[in-house]
Amino acid sequence: MTQLLALILAFTLPLWGLIAAPAGLALADPAPEHFLCDADPLVASVHLGAVDAAEIPNSASGTVPGAFIVLQWRGVSLQLPRTNNAGTPSYSDGRWWWQALDPDHPEFAQRRGDWENYSCERVPTAAGS
Repeated sequence: MTQLLALILAFTLPLWGLIAAPAGLALADPAPEHFLCDADPLVASVHLGAVDAAEIPNSASGTVPGAFIVLQWRGVSLQLPRTNNAGTPSYSDGRWWWQALDPDHPEFAQRRGDWENYSCERVPTAAGS
């Protein structure tokens, strides 16, 4: 009986990732992107996360509800959840905002009473990296 159970597990465990993972999440997280924002280096890392509301149609650019971005800037690490806004993915925790309508010049802002916007531009990477 133990050998039969081991055989069944050997065949079913490799399939479990396909069964248990939500659609579209088998992809790896994109590589981190590098920017200069207000002349300081910023690293943006998108994480696909788990789907928490699949019926919301906001899966543009392969992100889904539950996705988040980590921004490392000026010695601070911000984890911003994916908003439920349709269209180009945006991320916000209510204070910080990130959206890349123009991937080379993303919008980055902080609410401090009024919105404080930071000018950002992509840092060119060497070929092959």
